[in-house]
Formats: sequence, C-alpha cells, structure tokens
Amino acid sequence: MLALYNTLTRKKEEFKSLKKNEVSLYTCGPTVYNFAHIGNLRTYIFEDLLKRVLLYNKNKIKHVMNITDVGHLTSDADTGEDKIEAASKKEHKTAWQIAEFYTKAFKDDMKKLNLLPPSVWCKATDHIKEQIKWVQDLEKAGYTYKTADGIYFNTSKFKDYGKLALLEKQQLQAGKRVAMGDKKSPTDFALCKFSSPEEKRQMEWNSPWGKGFPGWHIECSVMATKYLGKQFDIHCGGVDHIPIHHTNEIAQTEALTKKKWVNYWLHGEFLILEEEKMSKSKGNILTLSVVEEH
Repeated sequence: MLALYNTLTRKKEEFKSLKKNEVSLYTCGPTVYNFAHIGNLRTYIFEDLLKRVLLYNKNKIKHVMNITDVGHLTSDADTGEDKIEAASKKEHKTAWQIAEFYTKAFKDDMKKLNLLPPSVWCKATDHIKEQIKWVQDLEKAGYTYKTADGIYFNTSKFKDYGKLALLEKQQLQAGKRVAMGDKKSPTDFALCKFSSPEEKRQMEWNSPWGKGFPGWHIECSVMATKYLGKQFDIHCGGVDHIPIHHTNEIAQTEALTKKKWVNYWLHGEFLILEEEKMSKSKGNILTLSVVEEH
C-alpha cells in the first residue's frame, strides 16, 4: 500500500489511481524568467521521488509538466509586470529568447539532478487558442465579468472556492493582500489581461475581448485537462501555490466540468535559508551551478 498526504483533505490516504496500474500526474513547471534555485529544485526532486515510487509499484505514468512562458505577473493581485517581459528589459533580449534560454537551463538542471523527464512538456504560448476557448466557455456559463484591465473569474459564483486552502476557515485572509481595483471580490482573479495602451508587449494575442495575454492560472487548467482529461490522479507543486494558483485552478476547472478534478494534491515545502524561505523576490537564492562550484 502507498499512502500519500493529500493537501485537499489534510490527511494521509491510500493511493488508488482512477485506472488500475496507470497514473496521471501533473506537476507545475517553472516560470522561465530566471534560473531555478535549489528551493525550487527541492520540489522537483520530491516529485521525482514520487514518480519513481509509482514506477516501482509497476504503474504506467503519464506525467505532464508545463512551462510558464507568459502571463505570470510580479504580484498575486494580477498586477505588476510580466516576469518574462521584465527579464527581457533587464537582459536586453527578446521575451522569446528569455523563455528559450531559461527553459534550456531548467532542463539542464533536471539532467544534472538525474530527474526523469515528463511524458509531455507543454508551453503556455503554444496553447493560446485553447485558453481563449476556455474563457469563452466560462463566460457563457456566467462565471466571468469584464473590468478595465481584463476578464475576471467571479469566485462568489463557485460554491466551493478556497476548499484546497481552507480559505473559509481562514475567513479569506489570503485574499486580503490582493488589491481590489475593479474586482467585485478580493479573491476574484484574472482569466486574461488586456494589453496596456501605454506599453507595447512582445507577447500578446488577439481575443474576443481585445488584445492581451492569458492569466497565469488558466494556463495550467487548460494544459492539464488537454493532456490528462477532465479528471486525473495527482497534481503537484510548491506550497506557495496552495492559497492562490492551485485554488484558482480548481475553481475555473470544476466550474465547467462539474466534477472533482484531481484526487490527490501534493505539495513541496519551502527550503529555509537563515530563517527565511529561499525566494527570488528576497534575493537569497542559491542556484545549482553555485552549489556545484562549492
């Protein structure tokens, strides 16, 4: 028997896949604007150990990992600059060059750590049409509204919003740090953002609502569902994804499918360095190449 700690239930549960001896696994991949640090890589090592145990138990695994190469903004409030676009300005390269360079760097780190590659690599920019279609379907179902800067998901319309993060018990504390702007609720989130007329973006696409780019959360829902189906076994990521990213993925997916999306949610903890979590925003990171040098 294999027992897994399921974030959704906050319990250890016996693992039973939807199909006998077949496991569907989605792991949130990197946002490719910088090198992964060893705190990031800790989560990928945990996911690799999980995968190897499942393989040891004679399971066939379909493992999907995304590459976020657009739409991840510097603030969880759906504001700020796109991390890829910001890196483009800083390094004097195109956004596409930035994404390509750091995608290769991440894959090189995976090889150095002897991590098994996924069955499917999928880039957000390769799935723009599917993301637009998903937002259109949510709009038809009555879950969206339009603001000056984008199309937003109305969390009040989704009955179980926040169940992964236990937001109801926290009295929506996680949403308090999110600026309201034109949003109806602090927990509402962007499905797609409009390009600002004041700034020329390198990564933007035409949509039924105007020129813009996808929200970070919609990317994972679309790609996971495309390659693994409307229900699958395991979704992994870092603990920082629980209150916002994964919570929003569940809402925008189950709003359409009307069924439980993922059976087991597993999360990797932060790597603590001198009593603070390792984070690019804090500037206290160690990359694998630096560790190799020492």
